[in-house]
Amino acid sequence: MSDIIITCAITGSIHTPSMSPHLPVTGDEITAQALGAAEAGAAILHLHARDPETGRPSASVEHFMAFLPRIHQGCDAILNLSTGGSAIMSLDERLAAPRLAAPEMASLNMGSMNFALYPMAERFTDWQQDWEKPFLEGTDDLVFKNTPRDIARILTELGTERGARFEFECYDLSHLYMLRHFADRGMIQPPFFIQFVFGVLGGVGPDPENLTHMVRIADKLFGADYMFSVLAAGRHQMPMITMAAAMGGHVRVGLEDSLTIARGELATSNAAQVAKIRRIVEDLGRTVASPARARDMLDLKGADRTAI
Repeated sequence: MSDIIITCAITGSIHTPSMSPHLPVTGDEITAQALGAAEAGAAILHLHARDPETGRPSASVEHFMAFLPRIHQGCDAILNLSTGGSAIMSLDERLAAPRLAAPEMASLNMGSMNFALYPMAERFTDWQQDWEKPFLEGTDDLVFKNTPRDIARILTELGTERGARFEFECYDLSHLYMLRHFADRGMIQPPFFIQFVFGVLGGVGPDPENLTHMVRIADKLFGADYMFSVLAAGRHQMPMITMAAAMGGHVRVGLEDSLTIARGELATSNAAQVAKIRRIVEDLGRTVASPARARDMLDLKGADRTAI
């Protein structure tokens, strides 16, 4: 079967420090876990920043630069910077670090949506930081904003002006049609790397039939011009991405998406999740793509041309 790209999302902005002692927060922790994930087989590292004192999601350039140069120097993996940040951040805040770093790849959420994390607040009682529980509970009245104007700005400032290509995050069927709209406007060119996102409350559910339908519609809209990858939240992570691998797609793991390695067992590192899915996909007959191979598949500008 074809080569498979493993993406690892190192920390994200969803989980809070009280949920797992293994969630990386400081620059040193994010660096170490990113390098470990790359060594385990991740060709792409999807990166967010956190305040090292509180663990709160951060858009600070200083916090990003506490790990970006060291990861860039320590491995050959593709550094994929989030433009989503957190739903409580403005677009200017979310774009500050990617504009400065000019990465070869960035994520792009293809629509505005409810982003409801509040059910997680009921699962924990001991909080390390006073911001954690209110942050989660407040998402019952929170919309992640990415309007067509926002999307066009991201495509222009990071793509046209800085040469980045994108991981197009599609949380629902409508996001595929929005992506087609921007392709028709000539603002993006193939190959399109589409990340199907399952299991976030406010987006499409983690049902196998949703994956097959998303692939069917993407085939209709993009033909041979796209590749798909899958991420799934929480306990749905491994079953859904294994299905994606069996269908010829690519996969994403990481503590941003799930804190566990098996039912009821916390993952001790991002590398542990990468190693697990690597064993699974190789047993399926897939060949894990190196960063160099992934760059070729995705038509990236190359690490040597980034400003990090």
